[in-house]
Amino acid sequence: MKMAEPSNPALTGEAASTRTPESRVPRGAQGKPGQGGSKPRVRWPWKRLRAPRRLKFTREGKFFVGITLGVGFAAINTGNNLLYLLLGMLLALIIVSGLMSELSLRELTVVRRLPLRAQVGRPHLVEIEVFNHKGRVPSYAIEVEDLRAGQPADKRCFFLKISPKSAQVAAYRRTPAKRGRDKHVGFRIATRFPFGLFEKSREVPAEGELIIYPAVDPLELPALSDGRHAGGEASFGRGHGDDYLGLKLLRDGDDRRDIHWRKSASVGQLVMRERAREARPDVVLPLDVVRRDDAKDEWWTSFERRIRDVASRAVAHIKRGDAVTIKTTASEAVRGDRTTGADRLLRFLALVDSVTSSELAARTPAKPEPAPRPPPKPTLEPRPAESPPAEGSAE
Repeated sequence: MKMAEPSNPALTGEAASTRTPESRVPRGAQGKPGQGGSKPRVRWPWKRLRAPRRLKFTREGKFFVGITLGVGFAAINTGNNLLYLLLGMLLALIIVSGLMSELSLRELTVVRRLPLRAQVGRPHLVEIEVFNHKGRVPSYAIEVEDLRAGQPADKRCFFLKISPKSAQVAAYRRTPAKRGRDKHVGFRIATRFPFGLFEKSREVPAEGELIIYPAVDPLELPALSDGRHAGGEASFGRGHGDDYLGLKLLRDGDDRRDIHWRKSASVGQLVMRERAREARPDVVLPLDVVRRDDAKDEWWTSFERRIRDVASRAVAHIKRGDAVTIKTTASEAVRGDRTTGADRLLRFLALVDSVTSSELAARTPAKPEPAPRPPPKPTLEPRPAESPPAEGSAE
C-alpha cells in the first residue's frame, strides 16, 4: 500500500499543483556539483547591520587598552592566576562596552527641520529630532552631528537619554558666513556609552538644502516729494494722488480738506472726493556679473560687496513701496514690489553667479543674417499716347 506524502502548507495554488515527485531534489543535494542544483543563500547574523560602524579610541580608552596589554604581557610571563583574572575582567569590560554601545545606536531615526530662509550674518536655529524605535531598551549618550557638503562638521546635538518608542528634540544655532546653497548630506550618530572608552559612530544619509540670502544693511532713501512723480501713472485705488476716482460719504478719520461742498449742499450730507493712488515707476538696479578668466580675490570680494549693496537698496525700495527690477549684465532680470515682497529678489541674489566673457558670448544667441532681397521686378515703360490728327488734314 502506497503511503500518501505529507502536503507542504507553504505550497498553495498553482505552485503546489505543478510540483511533481520527479522535480523534488533531496535535501543536501542542492549544493553538490554535477546535479544541477543551485547553492542556497545563507544569511549571516552580522548582515543585519544597516550601516558600517566606526570605532575611535578616546583618551581614557587609550590608557585602558595600554593597561590591558601590560597586564596581559605580565600574566603570560609570570603565569600568575591573579593577573589572568584581572586580564579577563579588563577584556570583559571591552566586550560589554562594544555590545552596549551597539545596542544604543540601533533603530534610531533622525529628522532635520530647516528654517524657511536664512541670511548671512544672522543666526538661525536648526532642529534635530531623534526617535528611538526599540520597544524596551533606551538609548543613552547619543550625539548627533549634522553633516554638510564641502564644510567641516562643527554643530552637534547631545541627547542624554531617549526612551523606548519616544523622541527627543534638540536645536543648534548657526550663523552662515557665505550666501548660496547650503547642502546637508546626512548625520553622524555617535555614542560613548557606557564607560567612555571608545566612541562608536555610524553615518546616516539625509539630504537637505537651505538657501542663504545675502546680508542686508539698513539704508535711508530720500523722501519723495508730494504730487505726481516723474514717470508715474495714476492707478485705480484709494490713495493720495492728484487724480480723483469719484465721490463718497465722509467717514470718521477722513481728511476734511477733500470735502466737495457743492455736492454736499445738494445732497444734504458731507461728501468728499476719493483720490487715486499714484503708481511709481520701476527702480532698476544693475548688477555686473562679468569677470575675467584670471580674476583674483579682490574681484570676488568686490563682487560680493556689490551683491550686498544691491540687496540693501532693493529692500529699502520695497519698504518704501517702490517696484524694483534687478538686471544683470548676463541678461537675467527679476522684479519685485510691495505685494510680492523682497523674498524673490533676495533669492535671486543668493543664487546669482559670475560668468566669464567667453561664457557670456556663448549664451548670447547670434543675430540671424538678413535674408537677401529679391531682385526688383522689371517694369514696362509706358507707351507714348498718340496725338489726335489735326483738323483739316487728309486722312
